[in-house]
Amino acid sequence: MLKVLAAVMMIMCMAGTSFALENDSRVFTIYPDIRTEKVHFHNRYGIDLTGDMYLPKDFDAAKKYAAVAVCGPFGAVKEQVSGLYAQEMAKNGYVAVAFDPSFNGESGGNVRNLPSPEINTDDFSAAVDFLSTQDFVDPQRIGIIGICGWGSMALNAAAADTRIKATVTSTMYDMSRVSRNGYFDADDSEEKRYQTKKAINDQRTKDYKAGTYTRAGGVVDPLPEDAPQFVKDYHAYYKTPRGYHKNSVNSNEGWNLSAMITMFNMPMLSFVEEIRTPVLMVHGEKAHSRYMSEDTFKRLKGDNKELVIVPGASHCDLYDNKDAIPFAKIAAFFGENLK
Repeated sequence: MLKVLAAVMMIMCMAGTSFALENDSRVFTIYPDIRTEKVHFHNRYGIDLTGDMYLPKDFDAAKKYAAVAVCGPFGAVKEQVSGLYAQEMAKNGYVAVAFDPSFNGESGGNVRNLPSPEINTDDFSAAVDFLSTQDFVDPQRIGIIGICGWGSMALNAAAADTRIKATVTSTMYDMSRVSRNGYFDADDSEEKRYQTKKAINDQRTKDYKAGTYTRAGGVVDPLPEDAPQFVKDYHAYYKTPRGYHKNSVNSNEGWNLSAMITMFNMPMLSFVEEIRTPVLMVHGEKAHSRYMSEDTFKRLKGDNKELVIVPGASHCDLYDNKDAIPFAKIAAFFGENLK
């Protein structure tokens, strides 16, 4: 089917015909010369994943392209930040797929609004499975981009999947660390973790009795007067026309209240020291989450790792502020390492 799709796209490109998504709900500016198509693939758990595939201008199905899989932020969908990043990669000549992770957005998974460090890490490898089997993709030239919480998933995948030849993280959250320790490690004590786990497990019992899952509430709305600046930044993206999307858990009722328990005993990034392939980590100078990238970068080994701190940028500036996101740097990084 995809061979037929590729041939059709090649003809349409030659004819100069626009090829856009049906019922398009993306929240960012669309480039009409970037062809986009809905794609489906599955992970090794049998969960069907849905993505948007972005093709470079003048796409030629007879050629072999370098490709990039993109996911994140944590609680977002492909019509938001990951789609913007994928479109920019296509603009720079890459085949790019922005996908919804398992249990979220248009992807499958019977329990909705649930993260999983194991399954969501495998989602990146599933995207590599898909890309590496397309006739117009060079399977030796595949990279990944993980944004926000999916930055830690991306590094986790890169530590295990040798087919991933280059990795970019943007405004990364170490989801295991922030779940266990709270922001800035303020709750890093066995007693505080115990009380949190007890509350979560009490909630599990209530949910089981009720036959449903209580939601955590998403980004707080309306904002309290004493909200930290980074919460205001989240609200400005997820709760306003700038970034709101009906499928985003952050824009709506949030994750399942008991969802984060899985992060406590399953620390990601345990083997980042063993990533041999190139890694580019990007973070904002003023981002509340900056320490997570800086601390993780110190653990990376080899001379093919780089940390870029964007002057003046906040965490959410790297969601959609094209003046702040170093897309040229990211494209050049892949150009150098996906030869």
